[in-house]
Amino acid sequence: MSANRIIAGFIVAAAIAAVNSQAQWVNYPTAGIPRTKDGKPNLSAPAPRTKDGKPDLTGIWDVLHNRPCPPEGCADMFIPQEFLDIGWSLKGGLPYLPWAAAIVKQRMAENRFTDPNAHCLPTGIVRMYTTPLYRKMVQTPGLLVILNEREAMYRQIFTDGRPLPEDPQPSWVGYSTGKWEGDTLVVQSSGFRDGLWLDANGSPLTESGKITERIRRVNFGTLEIELTVNDPKAYTSPWTVKLTQLLKADTDLLDYYCVENEKDGPHLVAK
Repeated sequence: MSANRIIAGFIVAAAIAAVNSQAQWVNYPTAGIPRTKDGKPNLSAPAPRTKDGKPDLTGIWDVLHNRPCPPEGCADMFIPQEFLDIGWSLKGGLPYLPWAAAIVKQRMAENRFTDPNAHCLPTGIVRMYTTPLYRKMVQTPGLLVILNEREAMYRQIFTDGRPLPEDPQPSWVGYSTGKWEGDTLVVQSSGFRDGLWLDANGSPLTESGKITERIRRVNFGTLEIELTVNDPKAYTSPWTVKLTQLLKADTDLLDYYCVENEKDGPHLVAK
């Protein structure tokens, strides 16, 4: 079984979701957003703000589809580079410790058959950003909620001043608190369960990992996320990547459950 076969079902599902998203409340306009003279969302307009003057991150967001079409065609163009390799943009790649480099090599040689994503398990907050399915951010006083199409997963980022828990029960999405530094929301997360993958290559995140996000809405249609992973059990030093999210207006989330009519699991093999 080829490596592409492992994620082929996901690619098809993502493509279908992207097409079907156009049929969800067809042409139903998102209320209160800036528009151009021809009625299209004005994505270059200034970022909206809440009553307290902070940037409002509310909206439905998609990944930046930055993977070029291969010679054989664009059937998998929905998959961004970061989904496959979160460290592709870093010179020299991710700074793996020897055991981490070895396990990535092993996972790829085994066609990623132990990938939690391939087995319809939660994928963690990094891959929530890189998965080519929509996510909805809902910003309220003291709380930012992120709703994901995949498995209807949710994430809570508390902005009410509470500290991170000192000895939390390990979680798929960890525990997150945020504070504003100017127009940037700085989010600290910890308390992850061991064994999470950060990308399809199998880059590991251990229970010691901590993640910092610096989220900035640069204009109405664009989020920039500077994401730093500090996991001394897996990497020789902290590393940072930059992600871009694009606003999707005049649509909404669709149900996507990986296990619905799933038939690939029993056929996943190492070689």
